[in-house]
Amino acid sequence: MFKKSIFTQILTSFITFALVVACSQNKAPNTTTSNNAGNTSTAAIPIGIAVAQTSNVSLLGQEQVIGAKIAETFFNDKGGVNGTPIKLVFQDTAGDEQGAINAFNTLITQDKVVGIVGPTLSQQAFAADPIADRAKVPVLAPSNTAKNIPQIGDYIARVSAPVAVVAPNAVQAALKINPQIKKVAVFFAQNDAFSKSETETFQQTVKDQKLDLVTVQKFQTTDTDFQSQATNAMNLNPDLIIISGLAADGGNLVKQLRELGYKGLIIGGNGLNTSNLLPVCKAQCDGVLIAQAYSPELPDEINTAFREAYKAQNKKEPPQFSAQAFTGVQVFVESLKALDTQTKVNTLPLDQLRTQLNQQILAGTYKTPLGDIAFDPEGEIKQSQFYVAQIKMDADGTNGKFTFLK
Repeated sequence: MFKKSIFTQILTSFITFALVVACSQNKAPNTTTSNNAGNTSTAAIPIGIAVAQTSNVSLLGQEQVIGAKIAETFFNDKGGVNGTPIKLVFQDTAGDEQGAINAFNTLITQDKVVGIVGPTLSQQAFAADPIADRAKVPVLAPSNTAKNIPQIGDYIARVSAPVAVVAPNAVQAALKINPQIKKVAVFFAQNDAFSKSETETFQQTVKDQKLDLVTVQKFQTTDTDFQSQATNAMNLNPDLIIISGLAADGGNLVKQLRELGYKGLIIGGNGLNTSNLLPVCKAQCDGVLIAQAYSPELPDEINTAFREAYKAQNKKEPPQFSAQAFTGVQVFVESLKALDTQTKVNTLPLDQLRTQLNQQILAGTYKTPLGDIAFDPEGEIKQSQFYVAQIKMDADGTNGKFTFLK
């Protein structure tokens, strides 16, 4: 009789524990217990940040981390989600597809985030976004500008304007600086989905402008020696060179072109759109043109606040990648606030919250550091303000800045 009683108590305790675990797995995300730093926070809504913190892509991902953290502080200081703070949960995507897949799986199944800002590269997005879409977790792409990103699924949107909209502005700016441009050489990283998409836009723009596309040179994002491709192009005497790659490889290519004697204009694609490019090509960065979807000089109130916070922390102007990451967090926060006014988000089951949050994101309009934005039904950003910047290096050849052309 005694043994039966003990067994019954153990069985009852086990069943109770199992029921508690089962209920907690579908509970609204009113707490988050871990992030990369090992900190804990209660009563916070977890938002995932899946960007490249390591690898050669980290030159871009580090800027996204900074922008996201500024947003976390900014919006929590303003009350978070109607009094409930947010908590960013970071996972490193590194620089390849598997890194992004691992980061997304961890954020979705272990960290139980309500949504994800990421990944850094379009190449990674094509691999990882379908995982989030199948799990019905909303994703906001902060820097995925290749074609067909929002079309990956119903839960995928982006705050990064597509390359087809932004890139042609740089060619037009080059022609304004030098109307005598006739011959154009194009370089692109053939192992990167974004670079392949961007170069298609650049090449089409060259043709639309009735310019002569004299050569198309390919390279890898892991390359460091571009002597062969650079020499091949320069033998054709181009007036303009266009590079689609990342900061490390693109910066080295710029440097080697200048060292070989090329003196014409150079356009860098979105992957070179970072001040982390400057230590790579140093003095040879001077004069590079890059189209922008963000300007620190936009006078809107929220951009002014973001700009001041970034400059106070980093002693320089904020770059596009930081602004877009900030915007991704902002869209999640404002959508959660709108949803919370209808039904308290911490009372909703997680799967239901994710679905309703996705619907709210697409329905909203947002005043962000990028300007006023919204989304079409597929999740494509609707943005009207774009810019072109030219890198101006200081006399010492080590420091410089992006100067926005009027």
